[in-house]
Amino acid sequence: MSLLLKNATYIDWQSLEFFQTNIFVEEGIHGSIRFIKDISSFSDSQIIDCTGKIVTKSFAVGHHHAYSAMAKGMPPPKKIPENFPEILKYVWWNLDKCLDEETIEYSALLTAMACAKAGSTFVIDHHASPNFIKGSLEILAKAFTSVGIGHLLCYEITDRDGPDKAEQGISETADYLQNHEGLVGLHASFTVGDDTLKKSVALANQYQTGIHIHVAEDLYDQIHCEKTYNKRLIQRFADAGALESGKSLLVHCLHLDADERRMIRSSPVWLVQNAESNMNNNVGHFNGMGLGERIMLGTDGMHSDMLQSAKAAFFIGQCFDTINYSSAYERFRNVHHYLQTNNFSGDGENNLVVLDYDSGTELNQNNFAGHFIFGMNATHITHVISQGKLIVQDKELKLVDEAVILHESRKIATKLWGRL
Repeated sequence: MSLLLKNATYIDWQSLEFFQTNIFVEEGIHGSIRFIKDISSFSDSQIIDCTGKIVTKSFAVGHHHAYSAMAKGMPPPKKIPENFPEILKYVWWNLDKCLDEETIEYSALLTAMACAKAGSTFVIDHHASPNFIKGSLEILAKAFTSVGIGHLLCYEITDRDGPDKAEQGISETADYLQNHEGLVGLHASFTVGDDTLKKSVALANQYQTGIHIHVAEDLYDQIHCEKTYNKRLIQRFADAGALESGKSLLVHCLHLDADERRMIRSSPVWLVQNAESNMNNNVGHFNGMGLGERIMLGTDGMHSDMLQSAKAAFFIGQCFDTINYSSAYERFRNVHHYLQTNNFSGDGENNLVVLDYDSGTELNQNNFAGHFIFGMNATHITHVISQGKLIVQDKELKLVDEAVILHESRKIATKLWGRL
């Protein structure tokens, strides 16, 4: 059934122009929206009264790790990590090795539900499950789709578990890309050898897609690269042909020198900032200076709330970055430009969010950014529309039974923790 949002205050996500209008929402992956005056001929549509509410484009996550969804509250590692490599070894690489078909599915369901309720209808995810590789991306895709969330997935190819697991990661990626849009995922330079990097770039070229890789998240990544390959990270990636696609995503990018920043700015690749994760891991802070305008925001598996990520980037950036009100909003919305520029489907104009944001001060085109940073949050979201379909109504998920999934997930998470 088509949707009609009546009496809406529509905010154009790019120009920030305000319109008082009724919005007809066409369903489908290529669906559109229409602004209409007379709604009398739309009686067959599902009508949602948006009087006093804001309607705008929904959000999207530039970098996520759905596999970490069951980490909240899990037991501490057997050894308390003392640095970033140990955080990976004793926390995340311990967790991902314990994932199986069931935990992958429910981790994706939990992530998709959280994204939907926080206003995001599209997720770019970076997955790892070294003891359950084959078919893992299809499991993720089905779970995201069941909630109504669009997705661009990849598997984290790495040599850290040996050449056989690296080959399995490459094979899983190739199998998935035969039938789906996706990216070629790599962990990071310090766990990816030259042969695996070469094969991964070739695979991305074969399917005309991009690389999705963690870059200079911790200084160790640069130190390892210089010691092992006698060059810095961005030069290594450039030499391998990994900086030639506008579909490629370089995630984190904290520890870069001026030459690397120039190389990135001169390439077509996009960057993804993850401010809260960087703080949590105590690896440093992002600075966009000299990197160009192709910077977007992710959550890095910390949570699924992009409004929160935008606020974190802005506040942390007051000490460490060149970010301001407008650039914080631009980074928040750049994921849409990335998806549209590269013709990825699922993030069209019929992806919308309705916010019940009744401020005590005037809200208009000129001061929107101030409300965006200091006022709006996920609690204001009432309805979410994905590809023209209502997936959240009055703050409740419509396509899945959230209570049933959460009940089952708690049992599955407890079993997962027992394997850590």
